[in-house]
Amino acid sequence: MPNGRRVMATVTKLERPATAMPARKKVAAYARVSVESQAPMESLSAQISHYSARIQADPAWDYAGVYADAGISGTGMGHRGEFQRLIADCGKGMIDIILTKSISRFARNTVDLLNTVRHLKTMGVSVRFEREGLDSLSGDGELMLSILASYAQEESLSISENVKWGIRKRFSQGSFPAYNMYGYRWTGDRFETVADEAGAVRFMYRAFADGMTLTEISNALADRGILNRRGVPFGKTSIMRILDQEKYRGFSILQRTFVDDHITHRKHMNRGELPKFEVQGTHPPIIDDGLHARVEAERERRRNLGAVRWRRAT
Repeated sequence: MPNGRRVMATVTKLERPATAMPARKKVAAYARVSVESQAPMESLSAQISHYSARIQADPAWDYAGVYADAGISGTGMGHRGEFQRLIADCGKGMIDIILTKSISRFARNTVDLLNTVRHLKTMGVSVRFEREGLDSLSGDGELMLSILASYAQEESLSISENVKWGIRKRFSQGSFPAYNMYGYRWTGDRFETVADEAGAVRFMYRAFADGMTLTEISNALADRGILNRRGVPFGKTSIMRILDQEKYRGFSILQRTFVDDHITHRKHMNRGELPKFEVQGTHPPIIDDGLHARVEAERERRRNLGAVRWRRAT
């Protein structure tokens, strides 16, 4: 101790630098079952359970939910409510990663798929396709997606053609779908008439045959408290369709409309492009031939006067 002075020691605490924990990713899943599925709700429930368990089991992920559309085609985006909600939530920063079973579950339309993936990429959102083992944010992700999506679109076309073939085959054999039509109730294997609704249909036919206008018929029904199945008054268009419906005479004309594009699903009137099939005796009639003839004579009179544009009844 020189000069008798005490030297004070300097103590420095050594600590391990804190390691920054990686941010947990907000992960969601998208599930969809198609219109062709034999058991749509069971399949959808299985997908939801699978993704919920998988996401919540990963300690690096925060569960952001499962978005699921049931019984909806994958060739279009606009009518898929849960899909639209998923994309909107991505825009709000609520999701970092989307898990989905395959390209065909996400979209079967190549253009829609790529546009959506690119839109999500601008937000930094990754879409991971399990079956194909693809991540949309990987280096070759978009190239592989464009190739595989084209196959998915062709697969959709093949499925669509098979479904249409089956429908047309059933039509040619006289089988018909269970229509939800005013005046009738489907009992599981046949149609039966609903008495009060059948009475309203007959009133429309008789009123029209007696010269009442569509507006007058609509008002008369409302005055009597007769409403459609949605609980609102019958409009002129609804009445005109009822007067134009051959099924009230006890038979069905099948394939009056058709869909020619498996992507847009736009429906067209069949004007001879495909065969039609008339099936007699499919259900009990509400309108007899005499009343039908009176309605046809009256609407022919109005057509000639130019009062209303009707297509000629079958």
